[in-house]
Amino acid sequence: MDDGSELGGAKWGEVGRRGRRLLIGEYAHTLDGKGRLTVPARFREDLGDRFIVTLGLDGCLAGYAYAEWSRLTERLKALPMTSRDARAFLRLLLAGATEVEVDRQGRVLIPPRLRAAAEITDEVVLVGLDTRMEIWARARWEAYQAEARAVFEATAEKLVDQGL
Repeated sequence: MDDGSELGGAKWGEVGRRGRRLLIGEYAHTLDGKGRLTVPARFREDLGDRFIVTLGLDGCLAGYAYAEWSRLTERLKALPMTSRDARAFLRLLLAGATEVEVDRQGRVLIPPRLRAAAEITDEVVLVGLDTRMEIWARARWEAYQAEARAVFEATAEKLVDQGL
């Protein structure tokens, strides 16, 4: 059952760079028995009716609109194939990628192998991060947030020191 609730007062972003809306906010949803996930209408507007889902970082999945996926893969082509780390990263990112299609109810089927990789069983949180959507198992997201909050101010200071 999908409760579609917004977490943290998420709001839809203004039009950002490249003339598109920003993916922002977080939304709690529940997978149905077939592994389908309702994508918020606000995210679907930018991601489109078909988009790419693959492994993300820190234990989540990442969803990319085709245009953003194309920009990402173009940048990845610059990685040196002589680097073992680069080859491993590319293999996991690209081999794990799959095209998903939004059905009439606004749902996408998350493949079992990706659900297993992100430890997603039922409760999920969808997080908008400007150019991508992350899909988290709710428990993992809550644990990640608690850890990140503990160092939030120290991280902000480091980023200011780097010119942000």
